[in-house]
Amino acid sequence: MTELSALVERLDTMRGTPVLCIGDAMLDRFIYGNADRISPEAPIPVLCIERENAMLGGAGNVVRNLVALGAKPAFLAVVGDDDAGREVGRLLGAHADVDPCLVVETGRQTTIKTRFFASNQQLLRADRETRTPLSATSRAQLKSRAQARIAEAACVVLSDYGKGVLAEPAAAELIAMARAAGKPVIVDPKGTDYTKYKGATLLTPNRKELHEATGMAVDSDQAIVAAARKLIDTCAVEAVLATRSQDGMSLVTADGDVHHLPAQAQEVFDVSGAGDTVVATLAAAIASGASLLEGAKLANVAAGIVVAKVGTAVAYADEVASALHHDDLAAGESKLLGWDAAAEMVDRWRRKGVKVGFTNGCFDLLHPGHVSLLAQARAACDRLVVGLNSDASVARLKGPTRPVQSEAARATVLGSLATVDLVVIFGEETPLDLIRTLKPDVLVKGADYTVATVVGAEDVIGWGGRVVLANLVDGQSTTNTIKKMSAS
Repeated sequence: MTELSALVERLDTMRGTPVLCIGDAMLDRFIYGNADRISPEAPIPVLCIERENAMLGGAGNVVRNLVALGAKPAFLAVVGDDDAGREVGRLLGAHADVDPCLVVETGRQTTIKTRFFASNQQLLRADRETRTPLSATSRAQLKSRAQARIAEAACVVLSDYGKGVLAEPAAAELIAMARAAGKPVIVDPKGTDYTKYKGATLLTPNRKELHEATGMAVDSDQAIVAAARKLIDTCAVEAVLATRSQDGMSLVTADGDVHHLPAQAQEVFDVSGAGDTVVATLAAAIASGASLLEGAKLANVAAGIVVAKVGTAVAYADEVASALHHDDLAAGESKLLGWDAAAEMVDRWRRKGVKVGFTNGCFDLLHPGHVSLLAQARAACDRLVVGLNSDASVARLKGPTRPVQSEAARATVLGSLATVDLVVIFGEETPLDLIRTLKPDVLVKGADYTVATVVGAEDVIGWGGRVVLANLVDGQSTTNTIKKMSAS
């Protein structure tokens, strides 16, 4: 299994991992309109508002990213007894996988960041916020609720936006509680004194924050490493992951390891929220048992995805998997999609009246039998989707010496065939869940099956589709091919 394939498998293990996120909740509001005239009252544009929406911001954006990656986050934050606080609660309630735990502090202003746009150009940002530390009562409630949820979490995130929730001594108390319970703690820091995060597992400052916290130069790889080591020494943390915009990321550990990861983004449209994506991906990965380096590599890919989007965006697990495969593919990658993107594509085809077929297999070493099956399958439909067993599922089915070729290589070969329109990788024992997601019109398997034994046949027939049993080419199988190669 290649390193990239292993990272894809890690994405699967991240699903359902419990992560506790504690920090400053915000409400991000976006107001869009046209600005085609100047005000007669002052030399400013007049914005004619057309639409507006709101989403979770601040630490809430970390939670959104955790959900997108398939994790199960608990969110502990403090809001005011106001409309914005209630809106934060409503938005959290829209995510079924989130355990919302909001402490309400009377007299506190829930942070609101309102952005005004005209033709996708941001004109103005207006903030309403409270930056004062929590009241003694609110801090006691925060600690009490954190204690109960730390026990259930596999990793704890402190997302500090400097709005008071993690003001001293709250951060230190929470870190001590988590470490006493044996839980790793990832901190997205704020301010210039990082000693308040003493004992955390990992700090994730950006280049500017690293400079402000250490007073050291950060203009080269060597300077970044020196500054990170100063934080490790002064804050007694296990590692620092410094995000460096167009220069990627640098992971420096207390053990002396240094890893510089190049930036993944091809185009950068908006860097807002990228730090939240990094923290969320790291947390979900570490919660699933990944090393710091594995987590950093996944976070680097995820960050490259979100900065190529406009607005406070998230990186979905399927997008991260596709990006990883893209790095491992030389051809045919445009046909490889994650489940959500594939379902969207199939739906578009179906709306155009296109008949969609589906077949599946390991396709380890492509042979004439495979080619014949795919040709027959394509002849039975207008577009053919191939479900491809992941490396891990092939090993479970065929034994530890298989597959011979990685899933990325197998997808490359399949994607290069004119008979194949889409390749989707699945890691389950059978493709039943994938079939139910895509809802193909035609299901194709070899004639060594019967309709009754084809996985998904009952479902496909149930929604009006049909099952086709393709003729087999005698003597053709990957197992036989491998035996002949071994014999020679």
